[in-house]
Amino acid sequence: MTTIFSRIKETISADLHDLMDKKEQKNPLAALNHYLRQSEQEKEKVRKLVERQYLLRDEFTREYHQARDLADKRLKQATIAEKAGEKDMYEFAMKEYEEYQAREGRMNVSREESVKQLEILEQKYEEMKHKLKDMHLRRMELMGRENVAKANHQINRVVEGTSDKPFSRFAEMEQYIENLEYKVSHAYYRSTFDSKMAKLEKEMNEQKASN
Repeated sequence: MTTIFSRIKETISADLHDLMDKKEQKNPLAALNHYLRQSEQEKEKVRKLVERQYLLRDEFTREYHQARDLADKRLKQATIAEKAGEKDMYEFAMKEYEEYQAREGRMNVSREESVKQLEILEQKYEEMKHKLKDMHLRRMELMGRENVAKANHQINRVVEGTSDKPFSRFAEMEQYIENLEYKVSHAYYRSTFDSKMAKLEKEMNEQKASN
C-alpha cells in the first residue's frame, strides 16, 4: 500500500514539475517572480535562524558568567571551610567548585564558537540579502526591457502592419469606395439620361422652328 501511494505521489510530483517547466518556457518572467518569492521566504527563514543564534550566544554568555560566579563562590567557601577545619564541607565545596569550573570552561568554548558562527551567519545572510536585492533589480531591468519590447511590437503592428495587412485593407477600402462612387455616379447618369435627351431634343426643335 505504501509503495502504491509513493508511486502516486511521484507521478503527481513529476506531472507538477513538467507543468512548471512548460509554464517557465511559456512565461519566464512569471517563473522568475515565483523563484524570487521562494527566495524571500528562504531569506525570512535564515533571518529567524540568525536571531536564534543571537539568543543562543546570549544564553551561553549567561551560563558562562553564572558558572564562573558559582565557581568563585565555592572556592571562597572551600577556603573558609578548610580554615575552620570542616573537612566534609571543604570537600563538598571543592567538588562543586571543580564542577562549576568545568562548566565555566565548557560554556566559554560554546560561547566563543557561537560568536564565530554568528559572525559567519551574519556575513552569509548579508550576502544573501545583497544577491536577492540584485535579483530584484535585475527583474526590474528585465521588466523594463520586456515593456519596451512589447510596446515596440504593438507599434510595429500598427505602423508596419502584420499578417492581417491593415494598410492593404485601407487600400481595399479605398478601391471599394471608388467603385461605389462610380456605381452611384453611373446610376445617376442613367437615371437622368432620358430627361437630358428630352431637353436636348426640345431645344433642337425650338432652334429649327426659329430658323
